[in-house]
Amino acid sequence: MVDCFYYQLRSLHPIYFLFVWADGGWFLVGFVQGVGSPAWIDVPERSKSAFMELKRRKVHRYVIFKIDDRKEEIIVEKTGSPGESYDDFTASLPADDCRYAVYDLDFVSDDNCQKSKIFFISWSPSDSRIRAKTIYAVSRNQFRHELDGVHFEIQATDPDDMDFEVLRGRANRA
Repeated sequence: MVDCFYYQLRSLHPIYFLFVWADGGWFLVGFVQGVGSPAWIDVPERSKSAFMELKRRKVHRYVIFKIDDRKEEIIVEKTGSPGESYDDFTASLPADDCRYAVYDLDFVSDDNCQKSKIFFISWSPSDSRIRAKTIYAVSRNQFRHELDGVHFEIQATDPDDMDFEVLRGRANRA
């Protein structure tokens, strides 16, 4: 998990400094100057549409998103067909880089009812670069709020954090 915070220097044009906690101390990793709060990453309409196809039309079992190489927008990296398994989904996540994902979990509840819950997963493996972890941590809330209809959020740094039984347990408690 990467902790970060903004510090706003008040002036005619506010300057936002981004600090990250790593290796036992706070480090300045960047700043942005602007009128409002910093807008780090754009969420294009095609990324929102992929989520809506998963949510409403059940066209996808999962959607994996990544921040593009220019660090300007969140794009769809991969979609999984409705027949793909949870193991197919987890195998699609890189072992050494961060991603966002939504997964549509179909399950039978403890009271024997067929249910479906959508999970937002922030994947930030331990082996990923600190810069990638920072960028994904900073833009996570902005992106998550663009996806209306997510039931649960999971922040995972290793596969055990998002094991199938973890998701099923969270969904059953709701």
